[in-house]
Amino acid sequence: MMTFRKPLSHKHLSGYMRVRSRRGNWLAVVLLRVSRRDLFFCLTALLIFCLGSVFYQLNGGAPKAVLDVGYYLGRFADGHGPLAPRALPFPSQVVYNRVGKCGSRTIVLLLRMLVDRHRFTLISSDIHNKTRLTKREQENLIRNISTTPQPFIYTRHVHFLNFSRFRMDEPVHINIIRDPINRFLSNYFFRRFGDWRGKENHVVRTPGMKDDERYLDINTCILESYPECSNPRLFYIIPYFCGQLPQCREPGVWALETAKQNVLDHYLLVGVLEELEDVLLLLERLLPHFFSDVLNIYKSPEYRKLGNMTGTVHKQTPNLEALQVLYERMEYEYKFYNFVKAQFHLTKRKIGLRSGPKPSRPYSSVFQRKDLQEEKDLQEELEEEDTEDSLEWTEHT
Repeated sequence: MMTFRKPLSHKHLSGYMRVRSRRGNWLAVVLLRVSRRDLFFCLTALLIFCLGSVFYQLNGGAPKAVLDVGYYLGRFADGHGPLAPRALPFPSQVVYNRVGKCGSRTIVLLLRMLVDRHRFTLISSDIHNKTRLTKREQENLIRNISTTPQPFIYTRHVHFLNFSRFRMDEPVHINIIRDPINRFLSNYFFRRFGDWRGKENHVVRTPGMKDDERYLDINTCILESYPECSNPRLFYIIPYFCGQLPQCREPGVWALETAKQNVLDHYLLVGVLEELEDVLLLLERLLPHFFSDVLNIYKSPEYRKLGNMTGTVHKQTPNLEALQVLYERMEYEYKFYNFVKAQFHLTKRKIGLRSGPKPSRPYSSVFQRKDLQEEKDLQEELEEEDTEDSLEWTEHT
C-alpha cells in the first residue's frame, strides 16, 4: 500500500532553507580557509623543492650534512639494528685506469687523503706490469669491480676495459696523460734510478737489470735504436684508451682512432699533467662527492711533504738529434696527446674555467712547430663543432 509524505508548509520550507543556507555559508567559509592555507603550504613546498633541486644539481648531490642526518636517523629509528642504506651520489662507480708515469701516484695519494673525508671505497691495485688481459681475466676483473661497495673508485695500470661487452653497468672513466716524450724520459730514468722515496727503490723495481743497461746513455739508446727506445715500446699511451684487442698495441691509425672514440664515448674527463691544477679543479666540479677540496689538499704543506718524494731522480735531457728521432717515432702518440689536450681545453671553457699561464714546453725546437700547428687546427675544429651543436640545440628548443 503506497503512502504519501505530507508536503511542507511555506513556514517550514522557509525555515529549512535558512538552516541550509547557514550551513552552506559556514561550509564555504571553512573550505575557503582550508584552501588558502593548503595553497600556501603547497606553494611553499613547491618552492623548497625547486630550490633543493637546483642546489642538488649544482652541488653534484645532496649536502653531506643532509646525508649524515638521514644516515643516522635510520640507525636510531628503532633504537637498534643495522644502519639504513646510504643515498648514493651519481655517478657512484668510477674507474681510473691510470697511465704509467702520468701523475698517477699523485692522484692516488690525494685519493687516500680524501677517502675518509668523503666516505667512498678506494681500491688501488698493486698490479703494475699486467695491463693486457685475456677475455676471461677481463670478465673476472670487471665482475670484481662491479661488486665493490658503492660509491667507489677503482684504479689500476690496465688498458681500457669495455664493461658493456660483458653486459655490466658502465662506470665513469677518468684518466690523465702527459707530453709523450716527457712520459718516456720519466719512465726511462725511473726504471734505472727510482725516485726520492729511497736509494734502493730502483733495485726493487728492476732487480734483474745489469749495470751496462742501467747506465746506458739515453742518446745512445735512441740513436742506435735499442728496443726500449723504439717502437712498439714507444707506443704506450694509446693502448690505455684503445682497449684490450691485439690491434690496439700496433702503432697505426686504427688504434689511434679507436682510442679517440673511446675517449669521447666512455671518459668523463681525460686531463693533461702539464695543467694538473686545472685537472683537479675540473674533478672537483664534475665529481664533487669524490674530489671536493682536492686542490686545497694538493697545495697543503702536509701533501707537499709526501708528494715531493715521488719525483724521478737523475733525469737527463737527450740532445736535439735524439729528440728529433724520438718525436718522429712517437707520431701517433703526439696526435692522440694533441686530441686529448684540445678536448680538455674545450671542457674547461664549457665549465667556465679560465686557464692560468701555460707552462713552457720542455722541448721548443723546430720539430715541434708542426705539432703546435696541428694542435691549433684541432682546437679550432673542435670549437666549430661545439658551436654547430649549440646552434642545433637552440633550433630544437
